Amino acid sequence: MADGKKRIVVALGGNALGDNLDEQMRAAKIAASAIVDLIEEGHELVLVHGNGPQVGMILAAFETAARADKAFPILPMSVCVALSQGYIGYDLQNVIRAELDRRNNSTQVATVVTQVVVDPEDPAFESPSKPIGNFMSANEAAKLKEFGLSVMEDSGRGWRQVVSSPQPLDIVEIETIKALLAAGQVPIAGGGGGIPVAMLDSRYRGQRAVVDKDLTAEKIAELVDAELLVILTAVEKVCIDFGKPAERQLDVLSVSEAAEFADQGQFGKGSMEPKVRAAINFARSGPGREALITELDRARDGIAGKTGTRIKADA
Repeated sequence: MADGKKRIVVALGGNALGDNLDEQMRAAKIAASAIVDLIEEGHELVLVHGNGPQVGMILAAFETAARADKAFPILPMSVCVALSQGYIGYDLQNVIRAELDRRNNSTQVATVVTQVVVDPEDPAFESPSKPIGNFMSANEAAKLKEFGLSVMEDSGRGWRQVVSSPQPLDIVEIETIKALLAAGQVPIAGGGGGIPVAMLDSRYRGQRAVVDKDLTAEKIAELVDAELLVILTAVEKVCIDFGKPAERQLDVLSVSEAAEFADQGQFGKGSMEPKVRAAINFARSGPGREALITELDRARDGIAGKTGTRIKADA
């Protein structure tokens, strides 16, 4: 696109959504202002959001109800992801629409319930690693283990339930997403990493997993031929030696440098590492493609090159 305008896939992190319904509404309004700033600059956007706390709460609610009443169903994880896509997308599209109306901008926003194809033989199904739900104490985590659920300590922030996180291979609704972009609209797609499905018996069937939303955003960015993948999170820049006296913020990384730091374990498994891996994948995927990692309220400055961490192809 000309005049500095870009086709951008924006991945909204957990700080853009909060941990419960009230927090989500407040945080979504903040996100809406940042997103509409980018729309008004003429960029074409696809929005992808996380659902870690939300899908965990949905799953826990149905599990609790089922324990109290055996006639109450425990929903498959794929259905829980679909539910989270619907209600988070509903909040996001409405607050973004309200902000667009406030600025007399007629751009339309719509949520696409999105299925993401995974390999049912992906090794990730044998090693659950994707955190969902709220943080908990070690004692609360031990109780979940008694029910046969998997838990892990998440980057020094507490314990969380974990589920399998296979790699995204394709996006079922990608042509719908492209059609909305071509019509000048803003699709919200791949919410929560998308509903994980596999082709079995001649139809797509849901899988018990949660796909990492940053990896799904990267896959969407490839397929819509975006120029920039923007991953919005809770920090302004990626750091190495995080939390240590030698902590250092990074402005620009080549793919090789980023991969080396990731292989060294510099980035938290449940937090920054998936973001950096997604950025690496996108920067490698085609000429002229870059990724940016920064915090929500610095998105516009980051795209303008004033802040954030850029990941670029090797020179």
